[in-house]
Amino acid sequence: MESIVGVSHLDKYFGQLHVLKDLSFSVDTTEVVCIIGRSGSGKSTLLRCLNFLETPDYGSISIEGTVINAQESGRSYRRRLHKIRLKTGMVFQSFNLFPHMTALQNVMEGPITVKGIDQTEAIEIGKYNLEKVGLTDKRDEYPSRLSGGQQQRVAIARALAMKPRIMLFDEPTSSLDPELIVEVLNVMQQLVEDGMTMLIVTHEMGFARDFANRVIFIDEGRFVEIGSPDQIFSEPQDQRTQTFLNVLNRFNQTENK
Repeated sequence: MESIVGVSHLDKYFGQLHVLKDLSFSVDTTEVVCIIGRSGSGKSTLLRCLNFLETPDYGSISIEGTVINAQESGRSYRRRLHKIRLKTGMVFQSFNLFPHMTALQNVMEGPITVKGIDQTEAIEIGKYNLEKVGLTDKRDEYPSRLSGGQQQRVAIARALAMKPRIMLFDEPTSSLDPELIVEVLNVMQQLVEDGMTMLIVTHEMGFARDFANRVIFIDEGRFVEIGSPDQIFSEPQDQRTQTFLNVLNRFNQTENK
């Protein structure tokens, strides 16, 4: 299967803090990869480096053949950076919707301002993607009148409207009440079934077990273990992975009492 994402020897610093340490991996077309680990382990920073919301200090990133090396600059760099961002859809923890725009206007904004699509076509794109996430009846509502789960589904529709080649999800359910999590996970499940390539930072271990092709456990900026969901969750090889999963299981058991 063809790789759509390639990361080679990636390093990222924040001042003296070494956040990502010599990370290399690839993601194949239609593959779903879930990244798990403790808070502060570098998960979100890795995701943000993939579309250069954070600039890596060393290494290279390739998205569908477009390669950028760390510390590049100039016109060619900016052109390739624009191509990479067009190929990646990003869904954040906190929705990041424009509060003064309706759900439909939020979804239309990217195709109009970034791709130069005319308004009539953008409306159809917006309607199609809101239908895809089950929000046709909410297209004229402003974010303040939507639940957290509905806002996150609008955010997913907004990312899909740009027709990305890979979707990046950064803890998409962490800001939601438990009863709203399932509606977002259902949309993500549908994307898996549609064959969307996805890289997901998550604490939803049930989703990772059921729908991921591979799971990566990261700790202190390094990949500790990479394997299938069965291997990672049933037979983890590294003590750090075992400890993390045990703590998480105890927490979930306490929450469910």
